[in-house]
Amino acid sequence: MQGFEWTLDLRFLLAIGLGFLVGLERESSGADRKTGRVFAGVRTYTIISMYGFACAWLYRIDVTMALPVGMLSVAALALVGYLAKLREGRVGWTSEIAALLTFVVGVLTLLTDIWVPMTLGVVNTILLSEKGDLESFVDRLNKSEFLAVLKFLVVTAIILPALPNESYTKFNLNPTHIWQIVILVSSIGFVGYFLTKKFGSRLGLWLSGLLGGIVSSTAVAIAAGRVAQRTPERSFDALRMSLLASSVMYLRILVLVWVISPAIVALLWWKCLLLAGVGIALTLGGGRPSAVTSTDEHIATLENPFELKPAFVFAAVFVLLTIATASAKQFFGSAGLFGLSFIVGVVDIDPYILSLVHDSGQGALIVMAILVAMMSNTLAKGSYFTVLASDRRRDTVWRYGVWAMLHLPLLFL
Repeated sequence: MQGFEWTLDLRFLLAIGLGFLVGLERESSGADRKTGRVFAGVRTYTIISMYGFACAWLYRIDVTMALPVGMLSVAALALVGYLAKLREGRVGWTSEIAALLTFVVGVLTLLTDIWVPMTLGVVNTILLSEKGDLESFVDRLNKSEFLAVLKFLVVTAIILPALPNESYTKFNLNPTHIWQIVILVSSIGFVGYFLTKKFGSRLGLWLSGLLGGIVSSTAVAIAAGRVAQRTPERSFDALRMSLLASSVMYLRILVLVWVISPAIVALLWWKCLLLAGVGIALTLGGGRPSAVTSTDEHIATLENPFELKPAFVFAAVFVLLTIATASAKQFFGSAGLFGLSFIVGVVDIDPYILSLVHDSGQGALIVMAILVAMMSNTLAKGSYFTVLASDRRRDTVWRYGVWAMLHLPLLFL
């Protein structure tokens, strides 16, 4: 809360308010009232918070033992209350832990930045008040989903930070960037799974395509193909998911180019918007809808799609194509720009396009190279989906084929 001075009296009032908030929740929820006895209510929690504030004040005037003695005294009272409950055959010590945290909040209102006690006090109250919803969530929690979340955290929060963010070999292979590709391909289907469980098969896949297209439409095409491969009855919805993500790609590229080189946007904007519109029309176009896209039984039996093996395969292909791209630059130079664009288009094209638009001196040539890369990328995504979803090859080939061919006249306009 910059620009606002939290004076001593305001901090004291905040300590009172946060303690009162927790006490109000405990008393209004009827905690421990089955026996007509309440461990602590509005007055007690407010006093505990003020007690913490007073101990912090004593600490600031060099009574250093005030804080540990104050904490131990509150802990002793909480222990007495807990033992009394045990003798009566009751279990649970949520109220006692909340009392300890309320003391800490009272201390922190004086000693730290104000957002710390405020966050602790509010979150503490929310957790106490949402007991029923939290217990219901735990009862519904699927173990395989929980393990999938843990695997996702391992690959993102543990492995990714440990990798060197440096380029190696003459081909500039960056382990961090490659692992980001692994995470991206793995997480697209993972997010789609939870969206589908939440919103239903058709709406979930469409949201996944829309959100995934903002990041990588190529990854979405692979993930959608995997969905169609595992559950053929949902293949048409998966195809629409892939088409929608590919439509978003043109808008994403337009924004990226505008940020880096606004001069190029003047030549490119209407072409990207036209191609995005074509993609949306192909997405909404007729076809045989999936037979069970709205049945809850099918949604309930969906298999968790967090798989690393396909992601590693995609990462390996990405590395090979990076090497091929560097080799093409070395042997053909600027004369091989269009051929290079077509090669790079097989994978995600954002890094390549951003490297192109840094040089805005040859605007028309750069726009043509971008269109070639986008056409190649469209053909590649159609190929990925066709290989994975064999029962939708006809629908996939004509949609992606027509879409790719429409890039050709735009090269010369």
